[in-house]
Amino acid sequence: MGDNEKYGDLILAPYDLRLRRRADGEVEVWVPSRRRWLVLTPEEEVRRRMVAHLTGRLSVPATHIAEEYPVMLNGQPQRADIVVFDPQMKPWLVVECKAPEITIDKSVLAQAVRYNSVLGARQIVLTNGRVLKAYALTSDGRYSEVEFPL
Repeated sequence: MGDNEKYGDLILAPYDLRLRRRADGEVEVWVPSRRRWLVLTPEEEVRRRMVAHLTGRLSVPATHIAEEYPVMLNGQPQRADIVVFDPQMKPWLVVECKAPEITIDKSVLAQAVRYNSVLGARQIVLTNGRVLKAYALTSDGRYSEVEFPL
């Protein structure tokens, strides 16, 4: 049950999931940080893998990660997929997750940059699970592509 088998070619490692199947056949995943069940969409699969990567491989404390973080843009509520906070609880990293079939292109970067114009994080990561691109905010306000640990 779930998309771990379906997306075997993703660069972010598989992880253990707590899954259940609803009466209508939809598969849901338990999201501990949000204390709720969510439909396991392809984008949610990527988000779950990214959170597991951050907490497992990169040892980011789960308490420093917010999912679906509210961001107000031009008076309109938006949500950043993942925001990682530094030890002072200031945004350090914004992660934009897409489904594996969505191309990581300039429009995805522009979306993350819009969120970051409010949040002020030092880095942005874009991923569809197959591609991962990272950018650092430079002193002149531009974004420069950088390596991100896998």
